[in-house]
Amino acid sequence: MSVVVLAGHGLTKSYGPTPALAGVDVEVAERESLAIMGPSGSGKSTLLHTLAGIIRPDGGQVLLRGERIDRFGENRLSALRRKRFGFVFQFGQLLPELPAEENVALPLMLEGMPRRNAVREARRWFEPLGLGGLELRRPGQLSGGQAQRVAIARALAVRPDVVFADEPTGALDQATGTEVVRLLTSVTREQGACLVMVTHDAEVAAHCDRILSVRDGRINQYSQYTVA
Repeated sequence: MSVVVLAGHGLTKSYGPTPALAGVDVEVAERESLAIMGPSGSGKSTLLHTLAGIIRPDGGQVLLRGERIDRFGENRLSALRRKRFGFVFQFGQLLPELPAEENVALPLMLEGMPRRNAVREARRWFEPLGLGGLELRRPGQLSGGQAQRVAIARALAVRPDVVFADEPTGALDQATGTEVVRLLTSVTREQGACLVMVTHDAEVAAHCDRILSVRDGRINQYSQYTVA
């Protein structure tokens, strides 16, 4: 039986008179990947940010392994995002002044791990992600695909329960984007994490176990895919 890691029940959120979420229910199981799709303004990014504890819902519940996190104070939410969530963004958001290995080690150092130990732990991700030999390169010396692989390593370095990816292939060409999303879905599954990804690209979404289509703040459709 699948273990539900992350769930949202009856989620609502409005910006002024405009509803962004209108009673959304969603669950994501251990090792599962979920793609969220929808037109601009549909509520897909609001849903991701609400599940990630970045936006607080007006109504409903967000649960991580059965514990309500929407009730957490800001300090506790911040610690949760550092320790149990990983994030991959469209443009990587790597620190340009740091080499790749220190970008990956940064979340560990922020949690108090000594720099030497954090860098040693970070280096373990480079070979499995096809980054061997690039540990000392700075983001400006990496290709777009390489930079996103470093961002994936950074997201996974804390061994998170959930990885959130917001348009992770949006700045990449199609071939590189396909390569990155295949890696992202497979490595999160291998690490026992679940993946919640917002994307506008149906081909990218098809690499996930399920696709959730959002329109006008409501779930429009669930689809299930199997990709070889």
